[in-house]
Amino acid sequence: MAFMRSVVLPQQEMSVDEFKKWLKQFDGNHDGRISREELKRALESLHAWFSWWKARQALKSSDVNRNGVIDKEEIGKLVLYAVQHLNMKIYD
Repeated sequence: MAFMRSVVLPQQEMSVDEFKKWLKQFDGNHDGRISREELKRALESLHAWFSWWKARQALKSSDVNRNGVIDKEEIGKLVLYAVQHLNMKIYD
């Protein structure tokens, strides 16, 4: 019997830590940072329309140092973006 790795979808409401854990499962190269492609896969798991565009906008808004990925220090900006623009309910 083979076990498949499944993607855990976020609940209706989640804490910032739960959001980070959910997002971490899309960190394909395990570098602790989220790229646009990894963020796109996360949004696709939510069945979001135009996930490529939403990922691009989220990265543009959250990537303060403009290095092309969302670092641990920038995750707060991504949380804010998710609450304001992706209709996610995330609390402290």
